[in-house]
Amino acid sequence: MKTIGLIGGMSWESTSVYYSYINRLVQKELGGLHSARCLLYSFDFEEIAALQRSGDWEMATEKMIEAAKFLEKGGADCIVICTNTMHLMAEDLQKACKIPVIHIVECAVEEIKKQGIDSVGLLGTKFTMEQPFYKKILEKNGIEVLVPEEEDRELVHEVIFGELCRGEFKGESKTAYLDIINRLEKKGAQGIILGCTEIPLLISQEDCRLPLFDTTFIHASKAVRFALSHSER
Repeated sequence: MKTIGLIGGMSWESTSVYYSYINRLVQKELGGLHSARCLLYSFDFEEIAALQRSGDWEMATEKMIEAAKFLEKGGADCIVICTNTMHLMAEDLQKACKIPVIHIVECAVEEIKKQGIDSVGLLGTKFTMEQPFYKKILEKNGIEVLVPEEEDRELVHEVIFGELCRGEFKGESKTAYLDIINRLEKKGAQGIILGCTEIPLLISQEDCRLPLFDTTFIHASKAVRFALSHSER
């Protein structure tokens, strides 16, 4: 079994879900008392969030590369960034490391294509919804990306940082998210990317008639497939 290197703590709420998913998937595949070989570098999220708020992506990239190299030196066979937003610098991490960075958006593309969907709504932080790094990969693969209107983007973002990252899950926020999803459906979305690893803590497939793409589970599943594969290096 290969060792999965996790860059987490952004927030720890969703990182704990990654850890749970990865270990449960390995146990399901191998049985017995098997669990995943993992290394975790967990940030103090306030440090990273401050850089995000100030727009200091250069310093944020330096810190992410430092974390990736730490994991690589520790024996990790791949890097998993346990957050959507920080894939903004995934290409920089890949250039800095010899081991593969498993890209969350590329994993999502695989699942979207399996369902024959070519138009998706994207929910996430403002950085994920508004900057091109996420949409670029989807559109390159022929998938149209629809984002909420500005007021809705603000609400989605504030709930993520003000509630979900703090372990707070409010009914009114869930209702607001589902209303936003309905508006995206009216704009032509055939499915919805939960493009923030905290959002699945609030809403699930049973809440919505449109297919939901839980990027946390999709990403964790790909990491496990890599870890148990004999051919991928």
